[in-house]
Amino acid sequence: MPLFSNTPKSRLLSGIAGAALVGSTALMGTAVSAHADNQPATAASAQVTERVLLKGSTKASYFWDDASGRQGDTGLPAIGKPMQKGLFASPSWPLGTEGYVFYNGKKAPFFIGDRGPGIPSSSGVMLDIDGKTFAELTGGSFSDSSLTVSGFDAGHIKVDYVITKWGSGPGKKNYPVPFSAGAWSAYDHNPATPPAASSGS
Repeated sequence: MPLFSNTPKSRLLSGIAGAALVGSTALMGTAVSAHADNQPATAASAQVTERVLLKGSTKASYFWDDASGRQGDTGLPAIGKPMQKGLFASPSWPLGTEGYVFYNGKKAPFFIGDRGPGIPSSSGVMLDIDGKTFAELTGGSFSDSSLTVSGFDAGHIKVDYVITKWGSGPGKKNYPVPFSAGAWSAYDHNPATPPAASSGS
């Protein structure tokens, strides 16, 4: 959202201020929008605080199911949207769940759009990251022809994750469990209790 909105209210305030606003529209617009309701002009007042619903860490692999059959996939991801950057797979979280992951100081947003990993989830690999995001996080490069990541030797990485929104369909709204548990097909009406906010936030 732009810092200065050309709303009737802001146009009226600009008219009253007259020439004093010339050359500083963006700066004054920021001040007007922050003080319009007698709120202090701080960076925090311009941001929407997102709610953290779950935090954790897990091993993650990568995939790219583009329905081409090149990597054995047979169709679109389970959510029905084309494969894309930011589309991750989970063995148990509801489709549509949103959040972000951290790896070596890098942050990447995601939404759950597919199911997986399958068998690897029984060994603690509880997240499948899209190949393009995996490449960015690890410093590798993604090949559109082979659908693989090069320049990074490991196929699994340990990531920290944060969930900010649960999907509305079936799936476990808590720490992930293996695909074999079948949690992906059951509705969870008792999501995890959100972690307490730290005193520094």
